[in-house]
Amino acid sequence: MNKVARRYFVSGRVQGVGFRYFVENVAGSLGLNGYARNLDDGRVEVYAIGTEQEQAELAGLLWTGPRWADVRGVEVREEALEKLRGFRIVG
Repeated sequence: MNKVARRYFVSGRVQGVGFRYFVENVAGSLGLNGYARNLDDGRVEVYAIGTEQEQAELAGLLWTGPRWADVRGVEVREEALEKLRGFRIVG
């Protein structure tokens, strides 16, 4: 299966509600590699490497988020593949 890389920018109430930990958990269960981090503008950035199916599942879950989140938007960009192993929270 071919791997693709995508960068997601999630906006809304996504900081201070456990969003990065939620992403780390679901990305790990899907077998994705990459990272999640808070941005200074209040969004959460997610860089993920996986198959098209795994990316589609992640994208759907990003719109849901954890219980206290209020996701208002998810911007998606195709990205170059980086050599990463596992999924982690950075920054």
